[in-house]
Amino acid sequence: MPELPPPRDPSGPYRVCLVCLGNICRSPMAEVVLRAAVAEAGLDVAVDSAGTGDWHIGDPMYARARAELTRRGYDGSAHRARQFDPSWLAGRDLVLAMDASNLASLRRLAARAGAVDRVRLFGDAAGMPGTEVPDPYGGDEAHFARVLDMLEAAAPRIAERLSALLSDEPKSSPSR
Repeated sequence: MPELPPPRDPSGPYRVCLVCLGNICRSPMAEVVLRAAVAEAGLDVAVDSAGTGDWHIGDPMYARARAELTRRGYDGSAHRARQFDPSWLAGRDLVLAMDASNLASLRRLAARAGAVDRVRLFGDAAGMPGTEVPDPYGGDEAHFARVLDMLEAAAPRIAERLSALLSDEPKSSPSR
């Protein structure tokens, strides 16, 4: 499993952006769940989300996504959809795509910015290689519940990997 990229700024929070297509279902759900997992682990990690598409900018989280989060004790009410801006690549330590299609879009943007090493599939970052988070948009409660099950299984794994990365002391060079 590839290592997570090191922080760009070791003195600031590690910054993670979660990305799906419209930023109203998967990535905002993942943002809420991962934010809770890193908080529980006591990590200095900033988590946000965005979509590769622009048609939902400013919209709240999809009602079924928000309802499923609420059923499990999370609050997604403050979310407003945003489109991923390529300039963000310079300020994010890790960008996690929910599926292969969004991963490809993000990697094209990252190639121009020299940041491909910072763009990963969400499942890969969780140690679940190749696992994509399916889009539940238009599905019933069960679709959203399955997605949230996946996110709740993956987020603590990502938090654990971030904890290991961020607790590593910089290697000091021997004195001469």
